[in-house]
Amino acid sequence: MDSPWIPPRVPSVRLHGFPASPFPALGPAPLPPPFPPRPRPRSPQAAPPRRGRGPGAAMAAPVPDAAAVRARAPVRDAASASSAGPWSLLHLHLDLRVSFAAAGAGRLQGRARLELRCERDGAGGAELRLDAHPALAVSRAALLPPPGGPGDAAGQTLPVESRPFASYGSALHITLPQAPRAGQLLTLVIDYEAGEGPGVCWLSPEQTAGKQKPYMYTQGQAVLNRSFFPCFDTPSVKFTYSATVKVPEGFTAVMSATSWEKQKDNTFVFKMSQPIPSYLIALVVGDIVSADVGPRSRVWAEPCLIEAAKKEYDGVIEEFLVVGEKLFGPYVWGRYDILFMPPSFPFGGMENPCLTFVTPCLLAGDRSLADVIIHEISHSWFGNLVTNASWGEFWLNEGFTMYAQRRISTEVYGLPYTCLEAATGRALLRQHMDATGEDHPLNKLRVVIEPGINPDDTYNETPYEKGYCFVSYLAHLVGNQSKFDAFLQAYVNRFKFQSITADDTLGFFLEYFPELKEKGVDSIPGFEFDRWLNTPGWPPYLPDLSPGQQLMRPAEELAELWAADSLNMEAIEAVDIMGWRTYQLVYFLDQILQKSPLPEGNVKRLSKMYPKISKAQNAELRLRWCQIVLKNNLEAEYSKVKDFLHSQGKQKYTLPLYRAMWGGSEAARALAMETFSATAPQLHVNVQNYVKKILGLAEA
Repeated sequence: MDSPWIPPRVPSVRLHGFPASPFPALGPAPLPPPFPPRPRPRSPQAAPPRRGRGPGAAMAAPVPDAAAVRARAPVRDAASASSAGPWSLLHLHLDLRVSFAAAGAGRLQGRARLELRCERDGAGGAELRLDAHPALAVSRAALLPPPGGPGDAAGQTLPVESRPFASYGSALHITLPQAPRAGQLLTLVIDYEAGEGPGVCWLSPEQTAGKQKPYMYTQGQAVLNRSFFPCFDTPSVKFTYSATVKVPEGFTAVMSATSWEKQKDNTFVFKMSQPIPSYLIALVVGDIVSADVGPRSRVWAEPCLIEAAKKEYDGVIEEFLVVGEKLFGPYVWGRYDILFMPPSFPFGGMENPCLTFVTPCLLAGDRSLADVIIHEISHSWFGNLVTNASWGEFWLNEGFTMYAQRRISTEVYGLPYTCLEAATGRALLRQHMDATGEDHPLNKLRVVIEPGINPDDTYNETPYEKGYCFVSYLAHLVGNQSKFDAFLQAYVNRFKFQSITADDTLGFFLEYFPELKEKGVDSIPGFEFDRWLNTPGWPPYLPDLSPGQQLMRPAEELAELWAADSLNMEAIEAVDIMGWRTYQLVYFLDQILQKSPLPEGNVKRLSKMYPKISKAQNAELRLRWCQIVLKNNLEAEYSKVKDFLHSQGKQKYTLPLYRAMWGGSEAARALAMETFSATAPQLHVNVQNYVKKILGLAEA
């Protein structure tokens, strides 16, 4: 998308639309010639601790060990202007004061204290560079004296200059008194103000669920937090952080931190004791409350949503966490809380550690979307704990997370349901590659992000679904699910709290399985690891998703019955959909939408037959039912379209419905204008602009 504020993606919660087209290639792709097909276990079990072979196994070629990965300089990141290589950031402390203004605006006064270590003599000369943004106004930078040493406690003021860097940020150049020595520790303080940058969002009361008070939140991924605070804004640098946040009376502050404490004067103190990259630091200030939903989890929401949030997730999160720990090792972040954002939140969610941000559209009232949170939980191991060192290898975050999500889902819901969900992802990848052409340079796993290119503009389905296929291929090479589960645990343990490259990942894979290295699995013709990483195109290997057919086939057959000119009600009534879960219902509705418009009267009868669908509060079902209503011009149910658009402002749901209305009848176009006129103030400004473009009211 055009604006860096709403990147062309939902950062992590995968609430993508499921295409109506038939799912391609559900069976396995041809297997590598040297390896005969191995039967895939139908009910993969968690692995016991691995014995005899593992991280210490010998191998023919050197692979970076954990100490080497920690000690090496950060990967050069073209999206960062900072001195991240010559310097390490040990700890960041933020002193923040948040104030709201009229009309959904506000200001953030900040002081950032950076505790730094020079990694080599004369690093960068007598200059330090940080990532910043034109909307971040720096008033002073100073060098603090060593603790207990001589010097002014306020610090020695340093020359500071903001220089252009890219469309999404600037470079903050700070001149030091002298060139540093290797190992030298420095503490800098930077006073600044922020407010209008793309990473800091201010909502008016109309954009919240309660409609009474304003709201503020930050969004860091991928390169937006440089407009929140000056930093090394690259995933290759991890550090601990703490914060003190003073907010107006009647408001509460929460952050992605391992500890939270409220002090006097409505001041909140936070500490993140585990090292994380800058993009995972997040802040919310609003009229919010919490409720416990498990031994280490609570939900946060506006008061009017808290009971619904508690009912939806009470006991749910712990089940997913326990399965994740069994598969991938200990959950190291302490708490796992969920914050339900205001309805205008345009994303699906964001995996901020300890505090995942999610859309309130997950509050279906019947827990039918509760499993969506599995993706975010999986990021606790893959993405947050083991992190891609650059955005050009985003698949290391998302491909492994998709695999982990589907392993947890298989344990909880079974293989057929997981395969049905995975098939929807494969269809999205097919849809994407058909639209762009398979040979598009973004359709490879290792993307070269040139200087000046916003990493958010490189987003597509490839790192998710092609990445998932590559991880599945590695599992196929192993040939045993328990052994591959054990490898994933060892992988997380080896690289936890580190930022790594694909070479680190694949090197460790061959170290862990030396017998596979001896067989040359990294260079099997057509399946070479280098081809996976550096050649655009369709995945060379596709995992077998055919178990999902047992759920797809009944949905396809039922859709055929409803599309007939003469309805066979006896056959229709013989199909009981009450036990169908969300993805099966979604697949059924996508089939209906594909066959629409149906013969006269069929949709009306379908609506009456299945109130589970036509009156659902599940946002995925509501979206598709509204699309069916519009495609069949069922004016009697236009009110459901209006109600859904009044209830939320998520981009993924809002834009398709406006496109459908504007491409429909005169009555549908009138409904679009009427609805937008009433709901525009509650939408995020970028979503407003996109709708205006659809309706021909203004350029986005």
